Amino acid sequence: MRFLGLDIGAKTIGCAVTDPTGLISRPVRTLRRTGLRADLQDLERLAAELGAEGIVVGFPLHVSGQAGEAVERVRKIARKLSGRLGVPILGVDERYTSLEAAELDRQRSGKARRRGDDHALAAALILERYLREGEQVVLERW
Repeated sequence: MRFLGLDIGAKTIGCAVTDPTGLISRPVRTLRRTGLRADLQDLERLAAELGAEGIVVGFPLHVSGQAGEAVERVRKIARKLSGRLGVPILGVDERYTSLEAAELDRQRSGKARRRGDDHALAAALILERYLREGEQVVLERW
């Protein structure tokens, strides 16, 4: 099963995808947010383009594990996306993935370094967490 992974922030949405077998993830791109309607259209188009059969969205929980306003924004998008796509959408704990992505980017050198695409890399890490830990990290589903 091919999954689309999303790292939804206030200004951008990092996107990643698994291979067709659903075993390996890779960053795809980072979308600039322009408004809910346009964001949903962009995500719908990307999901169709990549053949996504499921979506994994990261929940930006506080370090304490508590949900805040950012999680509510992600939930809102996930609910609306669920109604449009008709594929399973899973919310998983994304704590520390942005920090991990920034560190990985700093460690890369030369052409491999994709400066500024930490959000897509964070989305790939969110997907990897789900692929590695499965249902243990699923907090919500739509």
